[in-house]
Amino acid sequence: MTFKVACYGVRSNEVDIFKQYNKYNYDLTLIEDLLTEDNIETAKGHDAVLLRGNCVANRRNLELLKSWGIDLVFTRTVGINHIDMEAIRDLGQVVARVPGYSPNAIAELSVTLAMSLLRNVPYTTEATAKEFDFRVKPRMFSREVRNCTVGIIGCGRIGLTEAKLFQGLGAKVIGYDIYQSDAAKEVVEFKDSQDDLLKEADIVSIHSAYIEGENDQMINQHFIETMKDDAILVNTARGELQDNQAIIDALKADKLYGFAADVLPNEGPIFFHNFDRLEDVPDETVQELIKLYPRVLLTPHVGSNTDEAVKNMVEYSMDNFEEYLTSGKVANLVE
Repeated sequence: MTFKVACYGVRSNEVDIFKQYNKYNYDLTLIEDLLTEDNIETAKGHDAVLLRGNCVANRRNLELLKSWGIDLVFTRTVGINHIDMEAIRDLGQVVARVPGYSPNAIAELSVTLAMSLLRNVPYTTEATAKEFDFRVKPRMFSREVRNCTVGIIGCGRIGLTEAKLFQGLGAKVIGYDIYQSDAAKEVVEFKDSQDDLLKEADIVSIHSAYIEGENDQMINQHFIETMKDDAILVNTARGELQDNQAIIDALKADKLYGFAADVLPNEGPIFFHNFDRLEDVPDETVQELIKLYPRVLLTPHVGSNTDEAVKNMVEYSMDNFEEYLTSGKVANLVE
């Protein structure tokens, strides 16, 4: 019997990758929409589901999956905050995730966003493309990154990759992390405290893991006030780490030079949706951030949207299914 998997959030550019790396010849139903309460019926008739971030795997949906005989609720993400793990345990279902994917995917986006703000690229191209204004204005003056100090908070695989990229551009790279790997120590000059890093860095890039109840809104008023004046802040980690209003206030007060993010707090109702008007965006702080473009750059959680990262996600996910089906166990189990 063919093993049937309903795969959610499969973008059109990912279809060929799913087909190419379906090495166990499962019967894959590739669904472009994320899993929601409205489309949960599409899982009927499958043996398992494969989710991505912002899919709705709440108790209601999990109970329905269970009633249809679906016990394997796997995700092609590292994070699992879209899955109600308490309900998973109550229902006796199984969750596996991917242990990681190309660190370059997110690191390169972080560098691109930071450099775009540093060199005022969005501001400049907007003037030429939309206003046909080719004059050189004061805002187009910039620092060179080799004269900047880049501070990376969270120096795991992604943070370390970004550190190497910035080091290659000639920047001084400092870091803060409770866990300091030997590999990171060879590249990053670690600071004793987060505040020490913030006081010194011209560009601050966030790669901290989000731990609910411990570092919610870590990027708050105190965090920003501790930063150097005219510093650039980039968050490609988790939206829950940032206080949007504190960031808005700092931008309007010209404390921050620029802000970029690939994540937002409570991003589910916003990301992957198309809005006719700014007022339709269901978060007033996000509306304010959008108004602050080009000093604010927002991307809709595209950090992992690269050829290598998607390949890694799909391969790990298929291997997770195969391992469970053949042995009843999976190394990437979430308990």
